[in-house]
Amino acid sequence: MNWEDVINYAKKGAPAPSRVVKKTEQEWKDQLTPEQYRITRLKGTERAFSGELCNVYDEGKYECTCCGEPLFDSSIKFNSSSGWPSFTEPIKDNAIKYEMDKSFGMTRVEVMCNVCDGHLGHVFPDGPKPSGLRYCINSESIKLSK
Repeated sequence: MNWEDVINYAKKGAPAPSRVVKKTEQEWKDQLTPEQYRITRLKGTERAFSGELCNVYDEGKYECTCCGEPLFDSSIKFNSSSGWPSFTEPIKDNAIKYEMDKSFGMTRVEVMCNVCDGHLGHVFPDGPKPSGLRYCINSESIKLSK
């Protein structure tokens, strides 16, 4: 993956997910904490440096809080000093959905779980090599499975 791939996926769509999870808003509210719901279903953002996974580097897979889909591997997590858990690439090309986000007077690329459309955060082209990507992810959007 590189920035060109990200832009192509944002414009043309990501590869099809392995499965699709759809729930009503009430089902999501019943399953998630209020903060998880605000971030994943309403596209919120947690305060920088407030997420419990920001400084965790244990081995395992990071899964979507909403549907359990594996999204990132711990081996690609790095300390970006941004205040959010950061990863260099998804666990597989079809794990993440990308959309252009023009909110707040800027253009960014939003990343979501490709299985359930849960908001994860954003991806930026300022990460370490070899991908050069920084997936900036809300802790409330993911859970670590060891």
